Amino acid sequence: MRRATAWLGLLLLTISFVWFVRLPLTIHPVVVPRKARVSGPKLPVVVLDAGHGGRDSGAMCGLVMEKDLTLDVALRAELLLRAAGYTTVLTRENDRYVSLAERATVGNRASDSLFISIHFNDGERATASGVETYYALREASAPARFFSWLPFLHRADTGSLMIKSESLASCIQAAVVERTRAVDRGIKAEQFYVIANVRHPAALVEGGFITNRGDVTKLATSEYRQQIATAISEGVRRFGKATGGDEGTLAVATGGPE
Repeated sequence: MRRATAWLGLLLLTISFVWFVRLPLTIHPVVVPRKARVSGPKLPVVVLDAGHGGRDSGAMCGLVMEKDLTLDVALRAELLLRAAGYTTVLTRENDRYVSLAERATVGNRASDSLFISIHFNDGERATASGVETYYALREASAPARFFSWLPFLHRADTGSLMIKSESLASCIQAAVVERTRAVDRGIKAEQFYVIANVRHPAALVEGGFITNRGDVTKLATSEYRQQIATAISEGVRRFGKATGGDEGTLAVATGGPE
């Protein structure tokens, strides 16, 4: 009797299995959201800050004033960058005074930006000539220094920003020298306020010496200023390629150190 019961149970189990297998199988497809089609890498915001302005003329040589040269180059660079697809911002569009703090504030408004300050030198020696570009050294904040002994809490944001700023300065310097054939004075670290107080990659380019007769003669021509503006645009693109993207947001400041 027990054996018969066992065989009956096995038979019922087999029939149930066959019936289950022959049931129509309903598949519920998994819906995967489609990603938005991206036409290309996101380009950075370029803040063009024409240095000096208003009561602050900057360096001078006769009727040639630095504040006029810096604004002219900034406007030219803006046109080129906009044509290349960048969003640009000018800290001044005309001859007015803008404080250093205001310039830095404008540079910090965009969440993803680059800051390039364009200046023209005032040398102690009339023989001084050429182009040089600066970036700022970055010091870790107090909280970052306090926790730096914990490897998993250590942040390299400050070091990364300095490296990017140095790279930006290098890209712009190389482009300006190639375009203008000016004397290459290299890139240097300096704590100029406008680049030291911006929380994004920042560089300050000195496009020539107003106190040098040869430099100022060239700077007085629109063709030469166009070459500098073109070089700034090229420098931004080079920086984008060097950092893995097409470009990153950029704030450009023009005029001598204040």
